[in-house]
Amino acid sequence: MNARLLLSSATLALTIGGFGATAAQAAGELPDHVLISADECARNQAAGTITYISGYGYSASAGQVDVFLAKELGYFDALCLTVDINAAGGNGQLLVSSGQAQFTALGSASDVMLAAANSRNLTAVATYGSTSPFSIFTNEAVKSLKDLEGKRLGYFINITPIAAAMLDAAGVDISKVELIKMTNYDPTVVTRGQVDAIVGYASNQPQTLKAMGLPFNQFLPADLGLQGTYNVMEVNSKFLAEHREVVADFMRASLKALEFCLTEEDKCVDMISQLAADNNQGSAFPRDQQARTWGVESEWVRTSQYGAPGVQTIAEWESEYQMVQSFGGLKNPPPLADMMDPDLVAALYADGKLIWPEKK
Repeated sequence: MNARLLLSSATLALTIGGFGATAAQAAGELPDHVLISADECARNQAAGTITYISGYGYSASAGQVDVFLAKELGYFDALCLTVDINAAGGNGQLLVSSGQAQFTALGSASDVMLAAANSRNLTAVATYGSTSPFSIFTNEAVKSLKDLEGKRLGYFINITPIAAAMLDAAGVDISKVELIKMTNYDPTVVTRGQVDAIVGYASNQPQTLKAMGLPFNQFLPADLGLQGTYNVMEVNSKFLAEHREVVADFMRASLKALEFCLTEEDKCVDMISQLAADNNQGSAFPRDQQARTWGVESEWVRTSQYGAPGVQTIAEWESEYQMVQSFGGLKNPPPLADMMDPDLVAALYADGKLIWPEKK
């Protein structure tokens, strides 16, 4: 989980699209690598620099790794998009909501809903899976969630609504559980008994414990019949309204890179890990950890119940919508239709295949 929550201390500004297309257009033609028409290229350039905030640094996670690799693989360039990436962005939602940035990614639909209570200028345009990324992992003495009564449960930032729903579904009296806010991302604090359990990410800390061969137990939302969502891309609502085609092309390029990461997993992990190392974040995002993370999260993308990668539906979010009201303290949230756009990414696919322009 540390790879998803430890934020970079430096900002990475990767500027894409500086290929002199304007001069080429003046001469009546576009550079060979541009795959769209002159009018479409001019439209995308006119939108100016698009800033993406990576709230989880260089994590090998959908909604992050694909944006980095869309740059590295030249996909933004091919669609005449100029993109800056801020890899330090712990305040991504605030920056996007205020218009200082255009895109950021969050861990689940419930995160989007909780943010919507304070920021109404955000629209979710992609959800990458129908599996909740959260889990509760425990030391081997805890055989069931009910066993947490009288014990210590650690959490980061907050007890997520779906984790609270898990405890409720398991019949746990939360008043009998000692809740401890964690600052140490080392998962061995559980196996060493400093706490008895932690609310974490199933793709990270438990995978580290598995790699170390340490005994532990893990409980997933699905074990209790609870459905969640995995990673969401948000865009500034005003920017979306004014530049819908540009937003679509940003997502098209990112999803093209996600397609690469699903078919070329080792190369994808190599590339994002090298980017982290090149920007002095290699220790926070080591390759072995990145490989474990993407090994789990790539399956969440592949097994999404709601269609091709990134496609989202209102029905997909309904379960978490109820959870944030029951367990997240969110009263009178905006309607789901006001928080998400279920049509933009769906329109980028034909028969389940991403529509990617071919050189004319």
